[in-house]
Amino acid sequence: MVAANNVLVLGSERWRIGVLPDVGASLAFGQIADDDGWVDLLRPTPIEARAQSMDCSSYVLAPWSNRVRDGLLRFEGRTWQLRKNEAQINAIHGTAMEFSWRVASYDSSQCTLEFDSASVVGANFPWTFLATVRYAVARGTFRITTTLLNTSSEAFPGGFGHHPYFQRTLGGASDEVRVQIPASAAFKLHNCLPDGPPVALEPRLDFRDMRPLGTEFIDDNLTSRDASVPIRLLYPRSRREIHMVADPLFSSVILYVPQNGAGFFAVEPVTNANDGFSLYERGVPNSGVFVLESGEERTATFTLEVVA
Repeated sequence: MVAANNVLVLGSERWRIGVLPDVGASLAFGQIADDDGWVDLLRPTPIEARAQSMDCSSYVLAPWSNRVRDGLLRFEGRTWQLRKNEAQINAIHGTAMEFSWRVASYDSSQCTLEFDSASVVGANFPWTFLATVRYAVARGTFRITTTLLNTSSEAFPGGFGHHPYFQRTLGGASDEVRVQIPASAAFKLHNCLPDGPPVALEPRLDFRDMRPLGTEFIDDNLTSRDASVPIRLLYPRSRREIHMVADPLFSSVILYVPQNGAGFFAVEPVTNANDGFSLYERGVPNSGVFVLESGEERTATFTLEVVA
């Protein structure tokens, strides 16, 4: 049984964040200041739902993000069978979210958490690694920094990302969010898995100009992102605007827009594409997979900034 009530609370003038060390370093809530107190920007997690990372407000994806087709990890001519944790079909979202993380530091405005895969039994990855996440708030900025360190004796392919769920409205039906994502290409997917390199955006996925999310289901992998331009979320009635600014290493953005009355959506900054290991092994461009030699690490940061 995980300690779902063990919440590290971080706060600033404009942010209030709840971190769950025992639930994969996931977030229980992410709130921004409102005239009447605090309002949930991230989809809040009821206490009874905090036992599983994928039910939380946001969670960490490491040492890869999204899916591995059939759970088959191929690298340099070798193949490993990963545990299929998506309906017994694919491996999904790495393994770090499945375990408790160690709190390396914590105060009212920041915390650093670590997951050492060598310290647990059942990590769903054939090499050992150390994942570190630092959450920090200061005034209107919420900063998330992720590091992946290869602690095994040989090179491995890797990636990481985050899976934040945002509220579609902050102030009722007339406050439907507008979204701008500066990505100019996408992978053509079948059952959420790509078969080839990125292609030009079809209209339903083109968010280069700010627009509503619409009424069509979306679960797609955008790429060729202009890292010099923020991802923007605008809530017109609440007059709240949020910018996501991500390092170039986050080469893909997963946009997930459920329908049927769902009041949330996801904009996921990730370093590797869906089924990135297979794309990398086949030499397909924009896989986003990086290779870490023994003792090597990779770090990237993204921020959520309240600009209005």
